[in-house]
Amino acid sequence: MKILLLAGSPSPSSRSARLLHHLGDSLALLGHDLSRLQVSGLPAHALLHAEIAHPSLRGAREQVDEADALVIATPVYKAAYSGVLKVFLDLLPQDGLAGKLVLPLATGGSQSHMLALDYALRPVLSALSARHILPSIYATDAQVTWSPEHGLSLDPALKQRLARGVDNLVAGLNALHDAAVEFAPVDFSSVRCSV
Repeated sequence: MKILLLAGSPSPSSRSARLLHHLGDSLALLGHDLSRLQVSGLPAHALLHAEIAHPSLRGAREQVDEADALVIATPVYKAAYSGVLKVFLDLLPQDGLAGKLVLPLATGGSQSHMLALDYALRPVLSALSARHILPSIYATDAQVTWSPEHGLSLDPALKQRLARGVDNLVAGLNALHDAAVEFAPVDFSSVRCSV
């Protein structure tokens, strides 16, 4: 099962990108097949002009297509997910997330923006036909700190939410895998019924 880590921040070193990287490390330790996509690394002109035939955008869409699950990380600005993420999601077809699990992840300045994931991002993921959208994980700036000397530091409550998020994602992938297992046809003559 493949998991795409989709960073929707304009900055590759943002809190949401660091949090996504941390969650990705946890999934990698469990042996999951990960790929990464930094939306801000895609050509701006191609994104803004919806040049879906552009090789970079075609490659990014293929990454989404090949994934069984996505972890989508974004900063919250003015009670909404990032514009660069919106531009990318707008390029996906209407069923662009069909059959996929999605774990939304966001960071913001305060708890005031926590519901932006549920009121702004979740409806878009649902409209893109995501199979199942897992409970969102939101972190305030105070819960995610980084310094060159000490690296990433996470609030203990946030660590617990991230661990639960990983567990939910893994359980969802296992359920997808189990549902995909095909059973051999059963010969009707071997079926026994009692009345």
